[in-house]
Amino acid sequence: CPYRFQNAANLSMACYGERWKAGWGYPTTMLCVYGFFSTVKPLVPFIYPYLTGPDKNLTVEQVTNEIYPVWTYSYLAVMVPVFLLTDWLRYKPVVVFQCINLFITWAMMLLVQEVAVFKAMQFFYGVKSACEVAYFSYIYSIVDLKYYRKATSYCRSVQLLGYTVGSVLGQLLVSFNLMSYNNILVLTLVLISIALVTSLFLPMPQRSMFFHRSQSDPPQTPEGGDMCTGDVSTEGPVRARGCSQIFLLLWRDFLQCYSTRALLYWSLWWVLATCGYNQAINYVQVLWAHIQPSQKVQVYNGGVEAVSNLFGAATAYGIGFIQVDWAQWGELFLGSISGLGAAALFIMTFTDNIWVCYAGYVAFKGLYMLLITFAMFQIATDLSMERYALIFGANNFGSLVLQTIITSVVVDGRGLGLGIIPQFIIYGSYFSAIAVIFFLRGVYTIMRVRQSHRDSTATEEPPSPTMCTPLQA
Repeated sequence: CPYRFQNAANLSMACYGERWKAGWGYPTTMLCVYGFFSTVKPLVPFIYPYLTGPDKNLTVEQVTNEIYPVWTYSYLAVMVPVFLLTDWLRYKPVVVFQCINLFITWAMMLLVQEVAVFKAMQFFYGVKSACEVAYFSYIYSIVDLKYYRKATSYCRSVQLLGYTVGSVLGQLLVSFNLMSYNNILVLTLVLISIALVTSLFLPMPQRSMFFHRSQSDPPQTPEGGDMCTGDVSTEGPVRARGCSQIFLLLWRDFLQCYSTRALLYWSLWWVLATCGYNQAINYVQVLWAHIQPSQKVQVYNGGVEAVSNLFGAATAYGIGFIQVDWAQWGELFLGSISGLGAAALFIMTFTDNIWVCYAGYVAFKGLYMLLITFAMFQIATDLSMERYALIFGANNFGSLVLQTIITSVVVDGRGLGLGIIPQFIIYGSYFSAIAVIFFLRGVYTIMRVRQSHRDSTATEEPPSPTMCTPLQA
């Protein structure tokens, strides 16, 4: 009977759909859709000309020295509470909350005119930035370990695609005068709304890394052991842990992991370089406008952002194919490439040619993406997933503390309130200091390894026979 076969086919499709929804494919797909639409923001490459143009009519000093610094301060203020709440609430509520804050940020940008309200807008954006930890943590809580690496690569790739599509779309809309800045902002709100609706359909995880850990879950360790091994629970259902127990466990793991010298050095570079990178990226549009104040040059910002994203992805991808003894050469590599990044910043600062500045920006961003991927890989190789999450959060918190200090002293109007050229001179000098520190450390490491190798070789060699040996009785 054809009807019977049709029912069997429908039943098979229904079963397949249920299996797909219950497996790793559905949450990964939904998270990728969310990640794409939340990162397609065509106005981002043109925020500075939008704020200082006729639409908002803000001054350079108001944007640079009053409004932008609020993001850094608010991000730092809420980072630790949000990190803990993300795990306690099991990720999904924080993902939804992140998108709500993103929508509020862009809606306020469209509707407000006063400097004080723009500062409040930056606070909401700081909260959104702090909530980004939930995006990748969610995957850990809902996907089996054997699929985690693949799911993570999908989520990272779709974010990069979203940033690139947003930059290209903004470039086309501005270059061909297809939309005004306000209309592009409305389009961005529509895309964020799609992301918000998608986030509501994410499955709710039943476990988390710290507060709701399954007793039967072993530490999630990628390949190899854990360089700082902790307690392993063996059996039992998911249960909530007390706050004091969690804080004690985190503090103990923190001290144990950072007692490893190699991890400490890699983390130090992570903290220092991420701080300088974020400062340069946050204020680069101000530098572009300073070099070429004509509004015509702003139409190329989107294209430059798209190229820099792709170049950064290519360099990060290429690090996996470099076969080197990183334990010996890694710090020298960090120092040398950081020096190239410093050179790119100085070129951006002192050139009068906007295209040279654009090229320096692409090089600087690509070099950082190369090194941060390299550092993350070196740190994560021997860490469990829980330990890596802790180190990731601690390193980002450290970089944010340092960035807050630099912002309050160098950028904020209540501090020095420097102009954009002195700022970038400081950022270039900052990366030069990083380069010198790690280059010298790398030279010392190579000399120590070679000396150790020579000593071990000399110890293993048998004593050479003497020319004249005594007569044996």
